[in-house]
Amino acid sequence: MNRVLLLAGKPGAGKTFLIREAIAESKTKAGGFYTEEIRLGGLRQGFGITSLDGQHAVLAHVSISSQYQVSKYKIDIGSLDRVGVGAIRQALSEQCDLIVIDEIGKMELLSPQFREAVWQAINSGKKVLGSVVLGPHPFADEIKNHPEVKMLSVTSSNHGQVMGKILNWLETDR
Repeated sequence: MNRVLLLAGKPGAGKTFLIREAIAESKTKAGGFYTEEIRLGGLRQGFGITSLDGQHAVLAHVSISSQYQVSKYKIDIGSLDRVGVGAIRQALSEQCDLIVIDEIGKMELLSPQFREAVWQAINSGKKVLGSVVLGPHPFADEIKNHPEVKMLSVTSSNHGQVMGKILNWLETDR
């Protein structure tokens, strides 16, 4: 059985929703983080990052100042390293059954510390549930092709099927 389960799909397909619902439903002891859109007046302004123990920061936003940028969003690498990388490292050192990494995307992959933490999680022997950028990216493609990784495609119409697969994977021992 694959220890790493990664969801891929277009933005808004429901990857984060499925991950959060599966964790809540399975009662698995998990550590890690998820990202969510920041909206103002119905328009996406950026992304927040939240650890499963409640730490929160702005990951990317149209109005912050940063040398790092993806599309129109400036990336706060310090917040990513503090909240995201910190959450992965904490999950690695604690008695967590599951490490959540939502997501392994273009913004997050700008951080060398993040890339290192992702590899540590994948090679830790613990289960990893996450999402990954859909399109090609050298680092993400290397992860997608890792022998421990199983990929699931998420669309707006297959949530029930994907949720069943995630829950079954969470309940199955290695």
